[in-house]
Amino acid sequence: MKILVINCGSSSIKFQFINTKIKEVLAQGIIEKIGEETSSFTFKSKKLNKNKTEITVKNHALGIWLIIDNLMNRENGVIKSEQDIDAIGHRLVHGGEEFSGSVIIDDNVLASMRKCIKMAPLHNPHNIRGVEACKKNLPEVPQCGVFDTAFHQTMPEKAFLYALPLKFYTKHKIRRYGFHGTSHKYVSQLAADYLKEDNKKLKIITCHIGNGASITAVEGGKSIDTSMGFTPLEGLVMGTRCGDIDPAIPTFILKEMNLDADMVNAILNRKSGILGLSNISNDMRIIEDEVLINKNPDAIRALDVYAYRIKKYIGAYATVMNGLDVMVFTGGVGENMPILRELVCKDMDYLGIELDEKENNQFVKGILDLSTKDSKVKVLKIPTNEELMIALETERLLAI
Repeated sequence: MKILVINCGSSSIKFQFINTKIKEVLAQGIIEKIGEETSSFTFKSKKLNKNKTEITVKNHALGIWLIIDNLMNRENGVIKSEQDIDAIGHRLVHGGEEFSGSVIIDDNVLASMRKCIKMAPLHNPHNIRGVEACKKNLPEVPQCGVFDTAFHQTMPEKAFLYALPLKFYTKHKIRRYGFHGTSHKYVSQLAADYLKEDNKKLKIITCHIGNGASITAVEGGKSIDTSMGFTPLEGLVMGTRCGDIDPAIPTFILKEMNLDADMVNAILNRKSGILGLSNISNDMRIIEDEVLINKNPDAIRALDVYAYRIKKYIGAYATVMNGLDVMVFTGGVGENMPILRELVCKDMDYLGIELDEKENNQFVKGILDLSTKDSKVKVLKIPTNEELMIALETERLLAI
């Protein structure tokens, strides 16, 4: 099948057009600054290396049409007509408790997503807008959705419940949901395939480390715990998010600094994390240079906190699963920052984790085994591919 994979943000649309039969990306790109006076459109295909143009894109519906039009372009496109698009797969963020797997999108699915807007106000409205834009442009093409939260619906109550009055959960659905599920599922399956093992027999910890970051304990092919919670704010230190903190801190700074709730929320989500700790940047490439080249003490401190939090979660999840067979690093930072992997794996030999320094410092595409021959735990670097996972899930749903 030839599937158009869509990831809609508030003012952007990322896309890939994938031939699932040969697992090949035929075209990809991004539209940014939708709704502004000047938008930008980046398009790359098998016929065109990369092209970025400035254009006005007033809304998401026009953005989707721009993508379709370029896919059909005589010179640089990869299809002859709209009929060559077999299906559309969407990255959807929050499905609440209603979805434990991928779905064919219909009015009932959209209604459920609207109910979850209060839990994902930064994501669900734009995801819905993307679905509606595709329906307007390609009304006959089936659409499927892959929820970030779905993979984590296998967590037991003891993992997802918060120690709040129970009615907060039963009435308001306040619980741990977890995110990055598509990535965690993809790399855990790929790890088992690479090792030629049955994933139902493996205990895996997947570390999706990027500007947003989360860790998942995968036992028997299922998520049994994950670091992100009711929102993507909980868990690890991230690019601009604080991760785990004392719950009393937000109310303290609200009163002590005379801030309102929105201002506190902005601090926790957009001004904290590596950016806040280092006072330099949330870009880990810049932090890495500051650590290795300039020996900047602020960058070193921030990186130490960042790695320490990851290490703590790995230890906790190994305990929860009563053992560990495989640990996976993925995401932009996890895949491309050797010093982070080194800091995380240092002094973890009690768990059977031994990192091969030479392998860890290689920059090669694809899966890389980073563990020594004597390591009891396999440490793998696996590039994530959420778009391919969405395309394959879309194909699977429509083949039923």
